[in-house]
Amino acid sequence: MDERVERHAEILVDHCTDVGPEDDVLVRATEPAEELVVALYEKLGERGARPTTEWLNKRASRAYHRTMAAEDYRTKDHDLAAMAETDVVIMVVGSANTAENSDVAPEKRAAAGRAKQPILEERLDTRWVITRHPTPADAQAAEMSTDAYEEFVYDAVNRDWDAQREFQARMAEILDSASAVRLVSGDETDLRLSVDGMDSLNDYGRKNMPGGEVATSPVVDSVEGTLFVDVPFRENGREVRGARLEFEDGEVVACEARRNEAALWSVVETDEGSRRVGELGIGMNRGIDRLTHTTLFDEKMGDTVHVALGAAMEECVPDDREFNESARHLDLLVDVSEDSRLEVDGEVVQRDGTFRFEDGFEA
Repeated sequence: MDERVERHAEILVDHCTDVGPEDDVLVRATEPAEELVVALYEKLGERGARPTTEWLNKRASRAYHRTMAAEDYRTKDHDLAAMAETDVVIMVVGSANTAENSDVAPEKRAAAGRAKQPILEERLDTRWVITRHPTPADAQAAEMSTDAYEEFVYDAVNRDWDAQREFQARMAEILDSASAVRLVSGDETDLRLSVDGMDSLNDYGRKNMPGGEVATSPVVDSVEGTLFVDVPFRENGREVRGARLEFEDGEVVACEARRNEAALWSVVETDEGSRRVGELGIGMNRGIDRLTHTTLFDEKMGDTVHVALGAAMEECVPDDREFNESARHLDLLVDVSEDSRLEVDGEVVQRDGTFRFEDGFEA
């Protein structure tokens, strides 16, 4: 087996989830990621854990959703019961066809998301991580050769995560004491929000692998202004380009997209919480040096900032503060490498992708 795959599995089991012999582990994976699943089972066996695998078949999922009536979706009680007995969840994504579910009606995807919310909430109480196994389909989406994409993925994963944590701690410290944040990019993005009293999250590869961001949750009714999403994203197999959203009193009041606007609206209209922002995330992984049209990687890139519609980062919201709840969490990315600035309490902390504690920063 490729030693890079073995190292990936080791990082997931040790660094990300700290699996021990008493743990019931769910490995939820797509079929193209079989090689990493095999490596995971080897590592889990060495630790005496008790794993089970849920294989995600996108073609079967498509068949189900296309014949299911939107009004018939409901929570799968057997999945909910199983998740309640699970200690660790390791989710592995890898595509055979990145557009497999592109012809599933948006209203069905929204209904499915609402039905899954109780299972999602139960999963968030486990030790969980999500990662990606490189496949030719994902390499094609990134416009890279298969070998080059594999090298890119493993370079992003196999890092000194303690050093990454220390680097990101400087940004986390800034956000911990912050009240107001403003993101300005080009002529179209000018977004203002309050993070007063909220905590920050230093993601150094525990929930996401690769990690590499600092995040927080805004005060739910504080988001104002315009966000232009200049990094394309996929929703339900459809590529959404040129999305533009307007916020008032914390909620989306208007949105449009140059391509696949209906897919964007399907997220916004999922539930009440999906109209509000649950996360502000700042990419800081300098090992990711290009956009690959994969959110898990693109949102960690040091030249991106993202805003997520939907569920808040629960660990960032104190117990006495309102927590934005939703069945969705959709990351919307802005390329901040040029003509951009991030302000905290009126002071520029990042300009054109460079942080104020990095060489080359210009105030």
